[in-house]
Amino acid sequence: MEGLLRKLEENLKLRNYSKETIKGYLSHVRNYLEYSKNKGINPQSAKDFLLAKISTNNPASAGHNVFAIKYFFKEILHQKLDIPNPKRNKTIPDILTINEIKRLIDNTSNIKHKLIIKMLYGCGLRVNEIVNLKKSDVNFNEELIKIRLAKGNKDRFVKIPSSIKNDLKNYYDLSSEDILFPSNRKGKLTKKTIGKIVQNSAKKASIKKRVYPHLLRHSFATHLLEQGTDLRIIQKLLGHSDIKTTQIYTQISQASIKNVRSPLDNL
Repeated sequence: MEGLLRKLEENLKLRNYSKETIKGYLSHVRNYLEYSKNKGINPQSAKDFLLAKISTNNPASAGHNVFAIKYFFKEILHQKLDIPNPKRNKTIPDILTINEIKRLIDNTSNIKHKLIIKMLYGCGLRVNEIVNLKKSDVNFNEELIKIRLAKGNKDRFVKIPSSIKNDLKNYYDLSSEDILFPSNRKGKLTKKTIGKIVQNSAKKASIKKRVYPHLLRHSFATHLLEQGTDLRIIQKLLGHSDIKTTQIYTQISQASIKNVRSPLDNL
């Protein structure tokens, strides 16, 4: 089993997949290999394993298993696994309002934590992007932050919000670390820690919605769209390769629905 996993890891690294993708693929394939110990590594055992996953997991999570195991069969075992990708449920996140964002920030007393929340929302960052930010990535003269090797191994730039420039500069000057937001125990903050920071602030702000770091990125994109920002600009800011990924925010935004006048109101 370990030999097959090493081969898979080498293959993924040679193709320059991200660390997150490699970690996910290895985890999914390891679970399948454990499952197949008594059934053998073959297309039928893979189908049985994936059917069990699809029946217990949400389609998005099950889809990750399907992609990983199909890749493993094709690249490592040199076999075709004829399994369709599961159809995803078309749900939309419950976006935070401007007022809820303000309450979230106002109820965060720790300076570093407040800056993290402001940047997650104000720059539309993913959690792993803010975890990996270095001081050298911040350019105060140009008012830009370089996001290095983000999802899809692409670099991009985001603008420093004018409202946090001074606070960020003061925080920047006080820190001697290379990492912009280091852990108190040295090294980087974990994604789990940032999740806790956001959840604790949401609890203090009495926000009833499920609040998690990526929801701030969704809210950033939706609010940009509602204030009239071009979809192509939002795509660039978020680092999406395909405009179709960004177009989900046209479905999330309720501004156009709120502006509709019902014919009932004409009676």
